[in-house]
Amino acid sequence: MTDKKKAGGLAGVTAGKTALCTVGKEGAGLTYCGYDIYDLADNATFEEVAYLLLHGKLPTRAELDAYVAKIKSLRGLPDALKVVLEMVPAEAHPMDVLRTGVSFLGNIEPEAGDFSDQQDVADRLLACLPSMMVYWHRFHTDGVRIDTGTGDDSIAGHILHMLHDKAPPALHEQSLSTTLILYAEHEFNASTFAGRVITGTLSDMHSAVSGAIGALRGPLHGGANEAAMALIQKFGSPEEATAGVLGMLERKELIMGFGHRVYTTSDPRNSVNKAMSKTLAEEQGDLTLYEVSEAIEKVMWDEKKLFANADFFAASVYHFMGIPTYLFTPIFVCSRITGWAAHVMEQRADNKLIRPAADYIGPPLQEWVAIDDR
Repeated sequence: MTDKKKAGGLAGVTAGKTALCTVGKEGAGLTYCGYDIYDLADNATFEEVAYLLLHGKLPTRAELDAYVAKIKSLRGLPDALKVVLEMVPAEAHPMDVLRTGVSFLGNIEPEAGDFSDQQDVADRLLACLPSMMVYWHRFHTDGVRIDTGTGDDSIAGHILHMLHDKAPPALHEQSLSTTLILYAEHEFNASTFAGRVITGTLSDMHSAVSGAIGALRGPLHGGANEAAMALIQKFGSPEEATAGVLGMLERKELIMGFGHRVYTTSDPRNSVNKAMSKTLAEEQGDLTLYEVSEAIEKVMWDEKKLFANADFFAASVYHFMGIPTYLFTPIFVCSRITGWAAHVMEQRADNKLIRPAADYIGPPLQEWVAIDDR
């Protein structure tokens, strides 16, 4: 029997309570506030899911309309923040760009000391994180200062419009919105837990979100979709992919986008992303990338019993929509800000400083030795 107290990386250790999400419990693979992820992916908009996580209930039509209007009104970036984004080097990691942007925003638009405006801070971050991401990208890639106040109702449409200078096709907007739903929340994952630890000290939301972005930046948490895209693009056919991945496994090379710390047999988000990847490939009239992905998925299951996680087919979904690979994880941020902010508010509602113990494995008590006698 595993001693949970000794488990590496806190695996299996319960570290708190949440009403926001279940992972692999209650007969469902993933739920947000009691709603199955498949119901949400099939029926909801990302804005409805954001409202659900941040308010604990689905919005009425009037509430949703007001919420969409509010988010649209908060997309603009202060001039001082634009200057900062332009100063961040073109070669910087885009996750560092968002971390810096959130931190700077916390300086010029600080949260109230009593957190009475926390809902407004959450909405502001949800609205303007996509603007930060694409403004920096377009300035350094295309040499343009884009207008971040697009008229698109959806955050997905807003992102694609800023990227491509035109309103996106309905299929692309809906597909991106669905991926944002799938990424919105995932219980006590590394970045969310980091944010809750920071919140537990009674720090501000900008600090908690900056810390969460830092945690998501690491390749063991975020970035698997970028690595998956790099892998998929190595191969020109399913046959080539099968042989190539078998070789990688033989050489014990790390293959990202497979397996999960919590799920044991499948990631419930994968089937949704896989179906969207096929639809988008068919729209483009070229199934090669999808079929290569499918071949890699089969090898990993046949050889290692490792299933594709949410990141693997999300990579091709984003690629088919013309999203640059290095923006895949920052888009994850534009979704997960909903879960992070909801956890910040939940932590504050019944706060206790998070301070676990550690098993000491260093030397025994030693006597001081004067420097000349060492």
